[in-house]
Amino acid sequence: MNDKKKLKQAINALNRIMEAELAGVVRYTHYSLMVFGYNRIPIVSWLKGNAEEGLQHAQKAGELVTLLGGHPSLKIGALLETERHDIGDILRESLEHEQSALELYYELLKIAEGNSVLLEEYAREMIVQEELHVDEVNKMLRQPGELAPFQE
Repeated sequence: MNDKKKLKQAINALNRIMEAELAGVVRYTHYSLMVFGYNRIPIVSWLKGNAEEGLQHAQKAGELVTLLGGHPSLKIGALLETERHDIGDILRESLEHEQSALELYYELLKIAEGNSVLLEEYAREMIVQEELHVDEVNKMLRQPGELAPFQE
């Protein structure tokens, strides 16, 4: 990436992604500890999987920060605790988190377009993954037989 301004923007965007993904690790880990009831086992497994995936995403973003000559952030994104642990509440908060992450990857794509094929491809790949996550959570929030996307 030759444009120094774009380089700095890309590093900042990657650090924000890393922070958000790390916040997701904490969020999903916390949620996995707070699920009770008949469906606990598959939901906890799904939440733990999301936490593990978030850590991998954070590590990848950090690797790209150093590839670009930047310093990976030690910060973590916002951790909003609603104190509500109903599965529906957890899923709505998860949907919000996934949508926020998706926006960050779109921001990176905008910066990378025409400046770095590597970052463009990375952003596109992550956008696909995050859009699938959003869809997955959206489907979990729907009532059985409901085909229209979930909306609050």
